[in-house]
Amino acid sequence: MKRLQAWIAGMATAVVIAAGAAAADSPAALATRLLDQLDAGQYAAAEATFSPQMKAAVPAHKLKAMWESLPVLLGAAGARGEATVSEADGFRIVAIPLAYARDNVLARVVLDGDDRIAGFLVQPPPPPPPAADASFSEQAITLPALASGKPGLPGTLTLPRGKGPFPAVVLVHGSGPQDRDETIGGNRPFLDIARGLAAHGIASLRYDKRTRARPQDFSGAFGIDDETTDDAVAAVTALAGNAAIAHDRIHVLGHSQGGLLAGRIAARSQGKVAGLILLAAPARPILDLLGEQNRYLAHLDGSVSAEEQAHLDALDVAIAKVRHDPAATLLELPGHYWQQLERIDPVADARASQLPVLLLQGGRDFQVVDADWQRWKQGLQGPRYRFHLYPALNHLGIAGEGKGTLDEYGKPGHVDATLIQDIVRWVQAQE
Repeated sequence: MKRLQAWIAGMATAVVIAAGAAAADSPAALATRLLDQLDAGQYAAAEATFSPQMKAAVPAHKLKAMWESLPVLLGAAGARGEATVSEADGFRIVAIPLAYARDNVLARVVLDGDDRIAGFLVQPPPPPPPAADASFSEQAITLPALASGKPGLPGTLTLPRGKGPFPAVVLVHGSGPQDRDETIGGNRPFLDIARGLAAHGIASLRYDKRTRARPQDFSGAFGIDDETTDDAVAAVTALAGNAAIAHDRIHVLGHSQGGLLAGRIAARSQGKVAGLILLAAPARPILDLLGEQNRYLAHLDGSVSAEEQAHLDALDVAIAKVRHDPAATLLELPGHYWQQLERIDPVADARASQLPVLLLQGGRDFQVVDADWQRWKQGLQGPRYRFHLYPALNHLGIAGEGKGTLDEYGKPGHVDATLIQDIVRWVQAQE
């Protein structure tokens, strides 16, 4: 059945589990055993070995959905590569390459000191580093710790070579447990944007989202600021404290949900943000978009099956419930999270910031659509606002043909060069 797994392109695949195993087995053997179980469809058997906490967090049906989504996105499964083992923070990490028809991924299995499986992650191999003669460099950076005491997130600072200080952009993710590159299938839109900007003298900071890097920080109730806003403000602060950055030329680029929150991020950054760049940013109530997206996917083949209609009906019921019940859940997120998100008016927040705003929208985007684009245009009028519509681009800023589909996200591509050049020109004009 055609079904949207996350409400806006947040489909990085991450599962944290804990499983017991015989101490005599090597780390590679334990990791291989888990993959063998998944390939055999033995999801219930895998769940039986989980800790009580992980049984609650990742029951068999969730593990099944994750594993079986890979061939949908990447094509038929092929051979596994050789396992390698490393250590970090007292854990052993087993990495096993997995080949699929359209791309390769890396399975990472984390083992604790008792040979229990403490983590499981499936992700593309890391991107190649910049060429030796590239006009920019990349360096690891850790964001400042939050006022709540939560540690800062790992990220990448991309700096042009030459004499600074440079204008800079903080890249803020869409929904879901995104990595710093916003990896989905073979696509890394934030990597494309960061390197494209750096080639034209603009620095950037991208980082792993907290739901990706530190899911343990979400054991209790949490809201949109815990998930996104606070870390984006920390990223702005990191750039403001860097001597290579022009402190009066720091911009926030929010993609999708990150664009919805860009005005909120600016308001909490205490005057450190000079402008906003909104890429495929929703402007209407989020739960309305969720229903629309699922109906679009269900109707793609021209008909709606009984199973699809049942899913749509159940979704309508779930949406209505989380709008009124803070304890209800939808897409594994609590009602109070959705209610807070729906109270945000992104157009009003962007306008209240009194900052220059660049808005970018793909014409083939089925997740954030023309109704959102028109609301942005109606709400932001005047010389400080600039709009660019790209008829051939999808939600990731990648060109394609025909109607947008989920399968398209699994095909490797790159963010459109014209879109990146429009960002460059706009940032350069903000002197």
